[in-house]
Amino acid sequence: MKTNPSTELPTPKGDRDLSVILVNYNGKDIIERCLDSILENVQEINHEVIVVDNHSTDGSEALIQNNYSQIRLLCNSDNLGFSKANNQGIKASQGHYILILNTDTYVPSHSIKALLKLMKQNSEVGAVGPALLRGEQDYQISFGGKVSFFSECAKKLFLNHYYRLKLRKDLSERDVTWLSGACLMTRRDILESVGMFDERFFLYFEDIDLCMRIKEQGWRLVYFPAAKIFHRGGASTELNKLDSRYHYRKSQIYFYSKHSSSLSCVFLKLYLSVHFVLGVFQGILGKKDDLKRRIRFFRLLGFKG
Repeated sequence: MKTNPSTELPTPKGDRDLSVILVNYNGKDIIERCLDSILENVQEINHEVIVVDNHSTDGSEALIQNNYSQIRLLCNSDNLGFSKANNQGIKASQGHYILILNTDTYVPSHSIKALLKLMKQNSEVGAVGPALLRGEQDYQISFGGKVSFFSECAKKLFLNHYYRLKLRKDLSERDVTWLSGACLMTRRDILESVGMFDERFFLYFEDIDLCMRIKEQGWRLVYFPAAKIFHRGGASTELNKLDSRYHYRKSQIYFYSKHSSSLSCVFLKLYLSVHFVLGVFQGILGKKDDLKRRIRFFRLLGFKG
C-alpha cells in the first residue's frame, strides 16, 4: 500500500510483544536472506515485522508483496531517509519492544530472543545492541562513548583497529554511550518519551543521536555480545558513494551542532574545508557530474544546525 508520509499514524498500544522495523531502499539482493532469518527467529514470540520501503526501483517492493504475506509493507512515493521511515514504521507498530534492524543483516538462531530476554529482565536498560560481525571473527565497532572531533580522529587513526582485535577476545557485556542502529532494541514508551528519531538526519548519526537522548533520560545502554548479528554494512549506499558521503557529512555537522563542543565544531569545519577543496580538484580532473556533486559539500560548511 502507498502511504502518505505527511499523514500522522496513531501509535497502537502494545498488542504485540515485539515489533521488528526495517527500512528498505533497493535491497532486493539482500532482503530475502534477512527476512527469512528474522522469521525463523521470532516464531515463539508474539511479534510483527514491518518493512518501510523508501521508493525502491529494483523490484524489492514486489518481491516482499509476493513472497511475504505475513509481513506488513508500507510503501512511500519518495525516499524519505532512514530516520523518517523508521519513525513511520514505529508509529504503525504495536509492540512493547521495538527492534530496529538493517536489511543487510542476517540473524543467527536465538539472537533476537537473547536481546528481548535482557530487556525484560533489566527494567533500567533503555536499549541494547548485539555484537555486529562481517564474518565469524570480523567484529564491527557497533558502540562507543562520547563523540567529538578528537575522539573520531583517534578512532579512525588507530583505535578502531585496536578495538576490533579486542572484541574477538573480550565478550563481556558493558554500558556504553551509543549503539549502532543496524540492530538496536528499545522500548516503545522510551521512544515516545524522547521523540523517536530526529528526522533532520536523513542518513547517518541518527542512531547515535537517539541513543544519547535515551541516556540523558537516565536509561542504561548495553552492548550485549552474547547475541550476534551478521551485518554486511553499506549495502544500500554502495551504488552512489558521493551522495552517501554528502549525507554523512551533512548529518555529522548537524550532530556536532547538537551534541559536541564549539571547539569540535570549529575543527570539524576546518577539516571539511581542506577535504572538500581537495575533492573539487579531483572532480575537475574527473567527471563533470562528480564535480557538481562535490561542490554541494561546500554548502554544508554554512549549514545551520
